Amino acid sequence: MKNRVFDNFEEKIFSSLIQKAEQASEIEVDHYDKYIVKRGLRDIDGRGVLVGLTNIGEVHAYIIDEDEIVPVPGRLLYRGFDINDIVNGFLNDNRYGFEETCYLLLFGELPTTEELSAFKAMAANHQKLPGFFARDMILESPSKDIMNLLARSVLVLYSYDDRADDITVANVLRQCLQLIAWLPSLAVYGYQAYSHYHGNSSLVLHSPQPDLSIAENILYMLRPDSNFSELEAKLLDLALVLHAEHGGGNNSSFVTHVLTSSGTDTYSVMAAALGSLKGPRHGGANAKVVHMFENIKENVKDWNDEDEIRNYLTRIIKGEVYDRSGLIYGIGHAVYSISDPRALILRNHVEELAQEKGMEKEYQLYANVEKLAPQAIGELRQIYKGVSANVDFYSGLIYRMLGIPMEMFTPLFAVARIAGWSAHRIEEIVNAGKIIRPAYKCVARRRDYVPMGLRE
Repeated sequence: MKNRVFDNFEEKIFSSLIQKAEQASEIEVDHYDKYIVKRGLRDIDGRGVLVGLTNIGEVHAYIIDEDEIVPVPGRLLYRGFDINDIVNGFLNDNRYGFEETCYLLLFGELPTTEELSAFKAMAANHQKLPGFFARDMILESPSKDIMNLLARSVLVLYSYDDRADDITVANVLRQCLQLIAWLPSLAVYGYQAYSHYHGNSSLVLHSPQPDLSIAENILYMLRPDSNFSELEAKLLDLALVLHAEHGGGNNSSFVTHVLTSSGTDTYSVMAAALGSLKGPRHGGANAKVVHMFENIKENVKDWNDEDEIRNYLTRIIKGEVYDRSGLIYGIGHAVYSISDPRALILRNHVEELAQEKGMEKEYQLYANVEKLAPQAIGELRQIYKGVSANVDFYSGLIYRMLGIPMEMFTPLFAVARIAGWSAHRIEEIVNAGKIIRPAYKCVARRRDYVPMGLRE
């Protein structure tokens, strides 16, 4: 009884504190225009505010013609190589591409056959987690969110490193290579623990196999029977390649630069990047796409009727149905307008997997929404640039076809993007820049101090 009275009393106090916190935090909207603050570090036309330079990834979506922004089909380049050429290269050779992509991002050049073999062998040697780590840190402390578990696990790995605070390039490269190799196991084991303790599923842990690629090992460890087809592994590998890097301005890569500039350790940097990626505005979008499509499938009777689909999309945009956010998830991007090259690549390959899985009708629904959503948005919204499907539009569908649980969607993004984060961390260290510290203007009015006895 006492606890209940205390809880009610505490709740009443806390409610008033919430209101105070909100009022104290509120800033007048017109101040942002008055002081020319570019919220989100973005100009009104969508261009990012230039805050740094990078040799790693380039996102190209427009050209400047006579001081006017002219949108162009999106291009993504890793170390100067077009992503389409990279993908076509390893697919035409009938091999997996993620390890090669990691090598390119870290070392700046495409590896020779010998260099790639040596790199893969080195990664395979580091796949197994430190002794008892899976038992002590994952199985005995399961989490309801795999991203939180990844961040926690990465921070704990600091304690297993005798040179954790050494930020020389040689040591940081070693740490990054180990984390790239470890993260797939951390993610899969984290999901298995979650599934067992929170979903009453059988607990099955498979050790990674040194002769398998990272994509193959993810499917091998994730599935109870460890079976997968070559097409399944190749599409997962392709998704990893396309998520590995996206320039220095995306939120988690920028976080990597910011924390690295402070001189902190690799584990703290990567844990912070994971925290950034966990945010639904960054890494969780493909899961939102899948949720949205489940709602569309329930409410659109004929998946081939374009008028019916368009009408329902219009209702989503108006905030009348689904989550009432007014957003069509997977359509639109902060940089790309005409096209996201990653979405185009995935679309070109997802149809084959849909046929293998007997999901052609669902794939066609996605294709219809991709076609109709930009039209509906353009009719109802005043937008300064065009919109198109982004990478999240099809990646969630691919993961569903692969039988990958939704709790693993964002962790798989992290498994891929840690390659880009590693390259950005090393780049920040090599160039020995100043600590990143942008300006914030304080707009609070100045007040005289009031003694305790006179406060109301």
